[in-house]
Amino acid sequence: MDGNTLSVERVIKAPPDKIFALLADAGKHASFDGSKSVNRCTQESVPLTMGSTFRMTMRGRKETLFVPYRTTNTVIEYEPDRRIAWQTTAMGGRVGGRIWRYELSAADGGTLVRETWDVSQDKQKAMITSGSMPRGTEAGIRATLDRIATLLEG
Repeated sequence: MDGNTLSVERVIKAPPDKIFALLADAGKHASFDGSKSVNRCTQESVPLTMGSTFRMTMRGRKETLFVPYRTTNTVIEYEPDRRIAWQTTAMGGRVGGRIWRYELSAADGGTLVRETWDVSQDKQKAMITSGSMPRGTEAGIRATLDRIATLLEG
C-alpha cells in the first residue's frame, strides 16, 4: 500500500467491453467479489453510469465484528470500456468514503485490469490502513480479478 492506494493488476483474456459490462452492472458484483463480503445489490440489475447510486447489502466480516451492513455507492469516474470507480459510504455518509476503481487497457493476450482500493477520502483511513486490513484487501482484490477472469475467459 502506498499511503492512500493499493492496486493489483492482471491480464484477463477478454475484450475491454465485456469486462466493463460486468463491472458496470451492480447487480452482478456479488458474482465476482473476491472478498466474499458483497451479499447482493438491493436492485436486480443496475447499469451504472456517471453519478449512478446503488446500494449493497454486505456480509459481516472480522473488521466489522461480523455485523452485516449496507452501503451506498456512487459512481464518481466513468469512461466506457476504460475506467469506472465508485465511492462507498454507510450510515448516511458518516462512515466510509473509500473508492473502488477499475482501469482497463489493451495488453498482449487480452485486457490489463487494474483494481485500486483508494482510501484518500475515507473517514476511517487511519483505522483501516493499520493492522491486517490492507493485506486482506489485497488478497480480496486478487481473488476478484481471478473471478472476473473465470467468468469471462471460459
